Amino acid sequence: MPTASGKSPSPLLTALRQGTGPCHKALEDRLPFFDPRFDRPAYQRLIAAYYGFHAPLEQALAGFLPALEPQRRAKAPALVTDLRNLGLTPTQIDALPLCTALPPVTDQAQALGVMYVLEGSTLGGQVLKRAMAERLDIGAGNGGAFLDVYGPETGSLWRGFLQFLEQAPGSPADQARVAQAAIDTFTGFERWLERREVLL
Repeated sequence: MPTASGKSPSPLLTALRQGTGPCHKALEDRLPFFDPRFDRPAYQRLIAAYYGFHAPLEQALAGFLPALEPQRRAKAPALVTDLRNLGLTPTQIDALPLCTALPPVTDQAQALGVMYVLEGSTLGGQVLKRAMAERLDIGAGNGGAFLDVYGPETGSLWRGFLQFLEQAPGSPADQARVAQAAIDTFTGFERWLERREVLL
């Protein structure tokens, strides 16, 4: 698959795609968005679980990769908005469980691997946005803001992230650490959602 510049993927992007492919598919296969039994209460529980992972992980990313403007790319505020629109009070949101078994973020390489997963999810959100509108009548104003968190900027922000990846320096060992952080993010997220009992 070509990169944002139209060139062949960099070794780092290739390592990320190959490394995360199996765990990405494993998680996708267990997400309940398209299950016939999936209803609005189940959607609310799932969004609450997403918040429980994203909020502490985004805090862990703070201070890393400032060129990517992590505050602009934060997803937790949209999740809070969705939870409020789905009927939770601020007190209930503050009381939601937060994941403590997060992928480690101790340097730029690990932060980049984590962000690869979080940024890539915005593309899948475009598909889910349409599906939830059709199936549950959920849109940006009543619980679906997270699914379209970047709105019309989704494509441009993803291309900007890919350009950053293409230009990221690093040895093969550094690239392996980026890929491992991305794998750890997928597997950590799946374990968290499993603990919250929101997966198939």
